[in-house]
Amino acid sequence: MSTPLFSVVLGAGLMGRLLAHTLAQAGHRVQVHEAQGDDGQGSAARVAAAMLAPLAESAITEMPVVRMGHHGLTRWPELIAALPEPVFFQQNGTLVLWHRQDAAEAKRFEGLLLRTQDQCPELPPTQRLDAQGLQALEPGMEQRFNQALYLPGEGQLDNRELLASLLKGMTQLGVELHWNSPASPEDFQAGQSGQPDWVFDCRGLGARPNWSQLRGVRGEVLRLYAPDVSLQRPTRLIHPRYPIYIAPKENHVFVIGATEIETEDLSAVSVRSTLELLSAAYTVHSGFAEARILEASTQARPTLVDNLPAIRCLGERTLQINGLYRHGFLISPAMLDVVMEWVQHQTTNLATQFNLQFQHA
Repeated sequence: MSTPLFSVVLGAGLMGRLLAHTLAQAGHRVQVHEAQGDDGQGSAARVAAAMLAPLAESAITEMPVVRMGHHGLTRWPELIAALPEPVFFQQNGTLVLWHRQDAAEAKRFEGLLLRTQDQCPELPPTQRLDAQGLQALEPGMEQRFNQALYLPGEGQLDNRELLASLLKGMTQLGVELHWNSPASPEDFQAGQSGQPDWVFDCRGLGARPNWSQLRGVRGEVLRLYAPDVSLQRPTRLIHPRYPIYIAPKENHVFVIGATEIETEDLSAVSVRSTLELLSAAYTVHSGFAEARILEASTQARPTLVDNLPAIRCLGERTLQINGLYRHGFLISPAMLDVVMEWVQHQTTNLATQFNLQFQHA
């Protein structure tokens, strides 16, 4: 009986947990080193809204992210099905709204989506809705909007349920979990006798000593309990100053965010951001006026100079996976599949298909 491959994963955020769980499923002996605790407090994934919206995101990103995001919509149900605890997953599409005074901005946004669909025709086409169509699609929506866009097929999941279920799955599969145990690639000599067969660096901003181009982009997110609001899908409000998203989770919990600030400051959410986010949400539905603020969170998302993800080889058997930026949940299944293809074959057709950067240091 052959000895199983031994893989070390550095970092236990979204990418680290997904990779460790998948490697263990594939029969690897897996060891995880995380600089913080098991609750994911240091991970950008814990703060995210976890929307899976490749077409909506195409207005502000490039085609590699769109293609990876489309791949992820198929893969997420498969990945979740392999976990020991249920994870909220929804694929009811995305609703895009705007106020009358922002019609020109909405037209520009729609033009960007149409351009994306020309380049990626496998995406379901955008649907225009009038007031009656909007009411039929979203009965809980107040009659504040006369038109909207509907992006079918897009989805979301519950980020914290996913992180918790991945943790339980790793434990059940016998993954060696080392919390409050920072480590870096140079601590290992992958492929040498007595050393891991593979080392995977998924530390996000923690990898900056080894990847100087990384920077943090601050995001601010509110979690609300709003029993007077019923929305059946993630909703985006187009606005020239504060375009927001509202992601409805289970039990009338809503995640609201939008801010992107070029800083790694992790201090508390600012008054300005809170006012803008809540004011914009109230213009979407008046029921948010009586909502309760459960949490106001900040996190810095690991980002490379072009705002696109990349995989980098530090050696034949040491990979760095980073730069997922604001698209972690959208693209992580595609990144995972590229890495697993490389591990199995030392080549990757998927990276070429996605036009994903696969670098050699």
